[in-house]
Amino acid sequence: MDTQSLQAFLAVADSGSFSRAAEQLHLTQPAVSKRIAVLEGQIDARLFDRIGRRVALTEAGRLLLPRARRILVMVDDSRRALGNLSGDVAGRLTLATSHHLGLHRLPSLLEDYTHRHRRVRLDLHFLDSEQAYQGVLDGELEIAAATLSPTPEPQLTTVPVWIDRLCFVCARHHPLARRRQLALQELCAHDAVLPGPMTFTRRLVESRFAAAGLELPVAISTNYLETLKMMTGIGLGWSLLPESMLGEELQELDVDHPPIQRPLGYLVHRNRTLSNAARAMLEMFDAARTAEAQAWSPGSSAPASEA
Repeated sequence: MDTQSLQAFLAVADSGSFSRAAEQLHLTQPAVSKRIAVLEGQIDARLFDRIGRRVALTEAGRLLLPRARRILVMVDDSRRALGNLSGDVAGRLTLATSHHLGLHRLPSLLEDYTHRHRRVRLDLHFLDSEQAYQGVLDGELEIAAATLSPTPEPQLTTVPVWIDRLCFVCARHHPLARRRQLALQELCAHDAVLPGPMTFTRRLVESRFAAAGLELPVAISTNYLETLKMMTGIGLGWSLLPESMLGEELQELDVDHPPIQRPLGYLVHRNRTLSNAARAMLEMFDAARTAEAQAWSPGSSAPASEA
């Protein structure tokens, strides 16, 4: 089995389309079809059913899928282990980041990294945190920087680097803006705009309200915090946003509730051999973690989100 045929198989399986797989692999569609045909000949089984424009995995295809992922991860792992012997920090580093981290936490870190390690080519992906987790689990990503899951994942090493204090906010002309202090149940009388129900942040917020016997009155949801900020600012509802995103258009609410904080950090697969490029990146994340801890320590002159 050659790795090119396995890559073509995974691309078709993941995209559900030979044409989309060809675009992803920068090949022609006939070239992808030929690679799949070669693989089917090697295992003497059909991998896909082609019904009209739809492509679906056969039983053999479903059986091969997880094994193909593991084979390619092992091949990449071996290449990295051999490449690390030289000690050079070079090559391709596949890194995913959530949009919020990419905009508010990583720019200076990535600028410093690329300045120090000019022979590394960053393959940067902007993904929802939940997608980033899955990409690391599947072996498609070497590192991800994301909101960390409230539920531990045994196959992953997760390291918190930053802490986001989430603030209750509304528009300055919203009825809640005139209140001095609020209880959680009073917020439930007004619409909320929050991240989607499958996000780690939403699960964190829901757990706090559920512990108080309350249900969140979510009117609109989106995974993009910048969009949530806009919708909150024009009065579509109250929200919870990171302290670093507060602006003149928003009024922070005084809610009688302990602070809600979410951890942001990096994650890698426990069984993956990291490239020298990845190890250099983790060193910079760990340095940022130390700086964040010092910013939050007693006597610090600035909160972490403003440091």
